[in-house]
Formats: sequence, C-alpha cells, structure tokens
Amino acid sequence: MVQLLRILAATQKCCWLHRVASLFLLALIMTFFSNQGYLNPRSRKLESIQAKVSMLVRERNGLQSVNLSRMVYTQPDVLTPSRKDVLVMTPWLAPIIWEGTVNTDTVNEQFRLQTTTVRSTVFSGRSYTIFLKQFLQSAETYFMVGHRVNYCIFTDKPELCSSSQPTEREIIILETPSYAHWQDISTHRTETISNFSQRCFRWEVAYLMCADVDMRFSDHVVVEILASLFGTLHLAYLGLNQTDFPYERRPKSHAHIPEGGDFYSTGVLFGRSVSEVYTLTRACHEAMTVDQANHIKAVWHDESCLNKYLLSHKPSKVLSPEYLWQNLQMVI
Repeated sequence: MVQLLRILAATQKCCWLHRVASLFLLALIMTFFSNQGYLNPRSRKLESIQAKVSMLVRERNGLQSVNLSRMVYTQPDVLTPSRKDVLVMTPWLAPIIWEGTVNTDTVNEQFRLQTTTVRSTVFSGRSYTIFLKQFLQSAETYFMVGHRVNYCIFTDKPELCSSSQPTEREIIILETPSYAHWQDISTHRTETISNFSQRCFRWEVAYLMCADVDMRFSDHVVVEILASLFGTLHLAYLGLNQTDFPYERRPKSHAHIPEGGDFYSTGVLFGRSVSEVYTLTRACHEAMTVDQANHIKAVWHDESCLNKYLLSHKPSKVLSPEYLWQNLQMVI
C-alpha cells in the first residue's frame, strides 16, 4: 500500500512538471509573436493599415490584385443614425439614400470587383431631342464613372440622335413610333421598356436606370442607387401628408390608391435589376391599357401607375429628392 502511494505521488509530480514546462513554452511563444506585432493589432497605426490593405480576387482567367485601401474607414455606430435631420429608413427597413448616409468609396470598390453593366434608358422624341446632347455629356462626367455603362436611346428621330454619341461609352439608338403628345409618349414608354426587357435587355445588362432626357447630371451619381428596385422621392411632395399626395383616387382607374400610401415617387427616375424590370413595366402598361379601354387616364399617367406598383411591391432602396433638385430644369 505504501509503495502504491509513492508511485501515485511521483506520477502527480511528473504531470505537474510537464504542465509547468508547457505553460513556460507557451509564454515564450506569445512573447515572441507579440514583439513581432502579430498579437498586438493596437500597436499598428491606422495609416500603415490603409497603405497595406489589399484583396486578392480570383477570376476565371487567373488572379487579379485589387487595391482596397479606401475600404478602411471609421467604425460605424449602429445606435447613431448617419443623419438625424431626415428619415434614413423606410418602415419596411429599406434605406433612403441621402447625402452622407452611404460611404460611396466602399460601395464603388465592392461593385468594381463585379463584371456588371448598367444601362441608362431615355426617351428622346419630338422636340426633346435637343436635350439629349446635354444629358449624355453630363452623364459622361458624373454618372457611374469607372463602371460599365451604356445608353439606350428610344427616339422617333434617329438621324438627329446619331450625332450626340458620347466618345467613351456605347450608345444604342432604337427607333420608336412618333406620337403627337407627351402624354402618349408617357403611356407607351413602359410598353417599350417592357418589350425590350423581355427580348434583349435581360441578356445584356444587370441593371436598368430609366430617366427623362431633359435632365443633366451636376454631381457624381454612383452605384449606391442600384438595387433590385428603387424609386425616387418627388421633391414637390416631400414632407406632405398622405392625403396631399396626387395619387389616382378614382376607383375606376387601375392606378387607384383608395387611401393612405407610403411616399410619392417621381416617374422621372426609377430603376431595378433587369430580371425584375419586365414585371414593373408590364404591370404599368397593362394598367394603362385597361384604363384607355375604359376611356380613363390616370391623373399622372405612368407615374400614377408606378406609385401604385411601388405601394404593393416595396422598393429595396429609395433615393432622396437630392437626386432631382429642381431649378430651371430637372437636375440630378
């Protein structure tokens, strides 16, 4: 019995020595790596991190080194909104994009890693052809700079539009029927976009931005606007009560919104992914076709139908009126 106790004591002493030796060795390892800076990130200055941050992106044809130094930024505070003077989130948790609410450098770098193309569609019919050159020149300077963009011009005067081509980006001119009144152009715009979305757009680009041609870009507009579906708040009705929105209130119209509502969106600037844009434009065109058969026109034509659609199909992103400040003309 005495001999057994001595064996157990020796065994415990041996285990204790092994533990001490292991702890001592671990302490030496931690001290070494700490001195090298591996276990002490606080000792590394933010400037040095910004200078060295990079990402290795694997593509089909090999590896490409992409500098992402602008991805390093001050940690956001989830309990403090980026702006306190405006609403920055919808009731269904979609962001409302105002100046200062998005880190555009970060979004741009993320989007640049993709092989995505954006198409801007504009209608340049009748006397509106005179605005096309201004639209394209300003878009070349400010719209999605550094990204893949092409323009699709729907016009009844293709011979007048061919001379307005920008020098850097592809422009596609598609001839459309001529209409006497802007209301008719508005009515058939969704039909045209719907048809081309189904036939070719879906195979060529990822996003469509639909805009009026009588606008010009006066500041940078980048990929922060892109979403599966986005609308733009109408400046004239910002801050008004729902009862003051110019929704179509007549029950006979397919654009009818009986009461309530979320926001009032302008038909001047909207868009979504091509995989979804066909649904939107088809729904708006069908609603206007039924109204026309019943000898009724929605109060604001395709804009009324757009607001009806956005009420039941919540946009995943909303652009503030800052994207369409009005002066002598529509200005992005």
